[in-house]
Amino acid sequence: MCWSATADLWAGLGIAAVGGASLASVRRPGDAPLAALPLLLGAHQVVEAAVWHAGGGTGPATLAWAVIALPLLPLWVPLGVLSAARPADRPLLLPPLAAGLVTASVLAYRLTVRPVSAEIRGHTLGYAVDLPHAPLVLVGYLFATVGALLLARDRLLRILGLLTGLGAAVCALLWRTEFVSTWCALAAAASLLLLVWTRRRRPVTSAEDPSPVGRNPTASQ
Repeated sequence: MCWSATADLWAGLGIAAVGGASLASVRRPGDAPLAALPLLLGAHQVVEAAVWHAGGGTGPATLAWAVIALPLLPLWVPLGVLSAARPADRPLLLPPLAAGLVTASVLAYRLTVRPVSAEIRGHTLGYAVDLPHAPLVLVGYLFATVGALLLARDRLLRILGLLTGLGAAVCALLWRTEFVSTWCALAAAASLLLLVWTRRRRPVTSAEDPSPVGRNPTASQ
């Protein structure tokens, strides 16, 4: 989220453009989910611009914002990290994925049985949804998103995990004080780092491809 509808709209369009460039740079099919993440983050900002224009409340824009932020992201991120990882590294990434599945299921269920509301508070938007055991859900959410990145073998993804964790703490502090919302700045920084990551990835080699197509046909003869 940003500090106004205009800021959210332009930030969202810019982040989505980075996502398009990132997705166009993909040379490994397994990298596509993470490369597309800025597109999702950009759409999230644009949706929030609609929440600003609606004056908050419990309308469709608020629900769409919550669906992306709550059940979708804790599932998307660990799946993306797992998809981009080498087969030998994937077992280490299964716990964050499991945490993401459980967390996303809980959050999706709560959104179906309880309304989510948004309230404009100066230069921030506050969202409210009834969550049981909220601290436990938060731990699962962070382990699925930040934890998956930190457990990745790729150095840039670990840097992204550190940036996301520290940046989220700063953004949350500014948001809670109702000073100004800076989540869009974090989303922009993360998206640019993902663009760099995508462009630095080399095409998959036959030695890394576990599929029959990627194998040397003479290896089994």
